[in-house]
Amino acid sequence: MRKLTGKIHWNLAGKEPLFILPNSIKFREVRIYTLQKCRLKIAFLSSLFFISIAVFGQNPDRNFLSAEQLGNSVVVKTQDGNYIFRPYTPEIMETSFIPEGEDFSDESHAVVLEPLNVRFDVEETSENIIIDTDGVDVVISKMPFQVTYFFNDEKLISEKMGYSKGETHEKIDFNLTEYEVLMGGGARALGMDRRGNRLELYNRAHYGYGTKSELLNYTLPVVMSSEKYAIHFDNAPIGFLDLDSQHNNTLTYETISGRKTYQVIAGNSWEDLVSNYTLLTGRQPMPPRWALGNFSSRFGYHSQKEVLETIQKFKNEEIPVDAVILDLYWFGHEMLGTMGNLAFVKDSFPQPEKMINELSEKGVKTILVTEPFILTTSNRWEEAVANNVLAKDTLGKPYTFDFYFGNTGLIDIFEPNAKDWFWNIYKTLAAKGVAGWWGDLGEPEVHPEALQHVTGSANEMHNIYGHYWAKMIRDGYKKDFPEIRPFILMRAGAAGSQRFGLIPWSGDVSRGWEGLKPQPEISLQMGLQGLAYMHSDLGGFAGANLDDELYARWLQYGVFQPVYRPHAHEDVASEPVFRAEKPKQLAKKAIELRYRLLPYNYTLSFRNSVEGTPLMRPLFFEEPDNFRLYSVANEYLWGNDFLISPVVRPGISEKDIYFPNTSNWFDFYTGKKYSGGTTKTIQLKEEYIPTFVRGGAFIPMSSPIQDTEEFSAKKVEIHYFFDSEITSAEGTLYHDDGKTKDSYKNGDFELLNFRSKIEGKKQIFEIQKRPGSARETSEFKRTKFVIHNLISVPNKVEVNGKPEAVNYDGSTGELVFPVYLEKEKTTIIINL
Repeated sequence: MRKLTGKIHWNLAGKEPLFILPNSIKFREVRIYTLQKCRLKIAFLSSLFFISIAVFGQNPDRNFLSAEQLGNSVVVKTQDGNYIFRPYTPEIMETSFIPEGEDFSDESHAVVLEPLNVRFDVEETSENIIIDTDGVDVVISKMPFQVTYFFNDEKLISEKMGYSKGETHEKIDFNLTEYEVLMGGGARALGMDRRGNRLELYNRAHYGYGTKSELLNYTLPVVMSSEKYAIHFDNAPIGFLDLDSQHNNTLTYETISGRKTYQVIAGNSWEDLVSNYTLLTGRQPMPPRWALGNFSSRFGYHSQKEVLETIQKFKNEEIPVDAVILDLYWFGHEMLGTMGNLAFVKDSFPQPEKMINELSEKGVKTILVTEPFILTTSNRWEEAVANNVLAKDTLGKPYTFDFYFGNTGLIDIFEPNAKDWFWNIYKTLAAKGVAGWWGDLGEPEVHPEALQHVTGSANEMHNIYGHYWAKMIRDGYKKDFPEIRPFILMRAGAAGSQRFGLIPWSGDVSRGWEGLKPQPEISLQMGLQGLAYMHSDLGGFAGANLDDELYARWLQYGVFQPVYRPHAHEDVASEPVFRAEKPKQLAKKAIELRYRLLPYNYTLSFRNSVEGTPLMRPLFFEEPDNFRLYSVANEYLWGNDFLISPVVRPGISEKDIYFPNTSNWFDFYTGKKYSGGTTKTIQLKEEYIPTFVRGGAFIPMSSPIQDTEEFSAKKVEIHYFFDSEITSAEGTLYHDDGKTKDSYKNGDFELLNFRSKIEGKKQIFEIQKRPGSARETSEFKRTKFVIHNLISVPNKVEVNGKPEAVNYDGSTGELVFPVYLEKEKTTIIINL
């Protein structure tokens, strides 16, 4: 059926999308056309459905009673409860089941999108109810009862028994096909295909984990299928996500309580699917530019003197650095007994504001660790009790319990007074120059079942504790520091936490090769689920393992993951400045490349903020029908144009690399060309990991800098990777001041759009400047243009019609020349 009911248009500022009918078609005409033609589609859907029920399970005990359209929803009544079907967009359909005797709750902790005015038709036959939208369609079989979802006239998934209630859990189950690959469930180390596992939904740390971890700090009730659909179970309490653990082609969501609501999300591509999911749950605002730089971090710095000496060592070694993280020794001399002080220890940090200012003058931001536990031995215990900020027992008294750091209470992050009290601590420190926050132990690490929050029990609130902690900080900045982009590093969160600017990391990973191996998988999976800044403690965290090869390979991998933050126990240094000369120089080389790629990486952050596109992307984004690629995590795309293959095994000298068939690929270091769709054995170098660039790619880079404050439009270079087989290509560079909140939304930005095309023997480039509405003049005046992989010097180069002197290096195939960006559009013509 030809779709005439319109398209969704959302602007890049991330504002509410609009449902717009084509200008040439009147509403009445669309309605008549739909009524005349939908029966053809209904007949087609019905035929597909009756084929499917011969194979898949259904619920013989649920009896259809009636169906009614109420506003933008369809209510289907059965003898044991009601279904509510509500489209959010043509590609997102929400389904709720309300058991008999229960009331419907419309409160979601994850979803922020308001349902659009999506047009749909409802048709009833003797066998079915059919909800026909411009995207996801629903077919409800009356007998036996079953709900099935279609997209583009192809079946996505169907309920099996649907809702049922057991002794310990309420469940919703679905039929799966034999061949589907299933991903999601949050951060796990299980392999890319997680089918066959019953995943606990309970955020929990796994100290020193390695190649396998079934449970980590982020457990998300989201499933993504190789069939390019997702199901988000829109409920907070703990439970399980069973991805066919019984091998009977069944997907099951299990929960102890709460809503029986889920959204089925579809897309024509993986980019569309992730974009639709993040449209539903919220997009990540851009972090400050410095968040893409190098961090100095360990567990931990014991004094002001130690912090300043460490940063000075970075400066002396000329290793770029942008931030230093202070772990728990900033508020206590010892690990035990002081958590909850949340104030600088005056003898070891006698002048914290002076220290913060000195660091800032060196281009280094200060980040402090905080935890939600207030120990009974801390300086703030009486204050916390007096201000009624702690979670309670059943008698209404502060609930206290023992854990590793001492006897403690837990801040009730859901209590308004507690949020205000906690935020005022952050506000005071932020006013003194603290630039970012590390929220640790926020699963919470220990969360007794008997503890009561103002909004529910510990088990009902557990998985959204870190989510609302991040929201508290975001809301505080919005009120008291509205121009600043907050930096919020959190060990735990929930579906949708990305919209608060939360930056996750993969927890206390083992400092060994077994710890490095699953890191790409964890980041790739989390990027699919909206949390695109998932990263690891570079070098590994747990264990006194001094392995220079491991350290170098982990930091080389870190160049192409979202946040560059070496961190570990202090028994073996995490900072490169304290390592032996060889690993130090290898680390320096990697960090310098990270800074060279700053314009490219910052543009990735921009695309993520407006489209939801992950920074790290699985290979199946390139070849979605190649099922072999759904198990691959040891290769991935960094943005659209880099192909990366980390070295995660010791002592190897070569590695097989698959090159996706969508492009030719060029070795970033040697320029050697590899044809798409081939697998080649690559010889490894200790100086870098295998890194390739897509033929025809524009890669904006920076000239060398020591911190991100040195960066400006004057530092930008444009690198183009020439491929004679690419007749046309495009690229983009996003630029703003790197620190002001909502720069794009407010028009205070610039875009450079790049185009290339080959006409005969001429390679033509266009650079189009697109300043935002708040920019009167462009910051881009001049750039260095570098063309890679040219096999011979060109006959002539013209920039805006004038000949330009160039430098050509025959050994590398690089052509270099300056380009003055004096006009809105600059044209470069190269006679090959």
